Parts: sequence; structure tokens; C-alpha cells
Amino acid sequence: QVQLVESGGGLVQAGGSLRLSCAASGRAFSGYTVDWFRQTPGKEREFVARISSGGKNTFYTDSVKGRFTISRDNAKNTVDLQMNSLKAEDTAIYYCNIMGSNYWGQGTQVTVSS
Repeated sequence: QVQLVESGGGLVQAGGSLRLSCAASGRAFSGYTVDWFRQTPGKEREFVARISSGGKNTFYTDSVKGRFTISRDNAKNTVDLQMNSLKAEDTAIYYCNIMGSNYWGQGTQVTVSS
């Protein structure tokens, strides 16, 4: 059993930055590829970014490329999402997920004011 807890969300003005963190407990994160997703009311959950188990490979949805950076610290069992140049359309609840699993956190709200 794995528990995921997201943190770091908040209210920020357009153009600002936030750093989200996903912390895992119950099992080591290090062997898993981890994704960040986001969801707004009435819409399906949307893939945002992915990082491989060793951290060497990353992948981003087109709308965040060049603005968001995913990273991980396997010693601390965390995966972070650095979000820069935020836009109003980035407003959503952000979730982390062990790729392909049913392990999800409770999410953290990001609100970008324009």
C-alpha cells in the first residue's frame, strides 16, 4: 500500500511560480515512474508531466513545456513539479500518481489569477 500526499498549491498571479511536491509513504518511490495530472471542474483529469524511476527521463504535455519542470529525490521519496510563468489556464487541482496504478493523492489546488 502506498500513500501519496501532494502539497505546495496556492493562489498566485499570472506569471508567478509555484513548486508542488508529492510525498510517498508506505513504499519506496524509487522504483516507479511518477506522473502529475491536473483536473478542473467538469473536465477529465489531464496528464501534465512524467518522470522515470531514476529521474533520467522526463516528459511533458505540450502546454507546459518550457514552463514546468518535474524532478525527484528518491532518498526523500518525493517528486516535485516546479511551475513557472503560470497562466490562468493552469488553474486546477494537481495530483500525483504512480504511473498506471490506482494510487492517487488527495490533490493540491493551484489557482492562477489573471
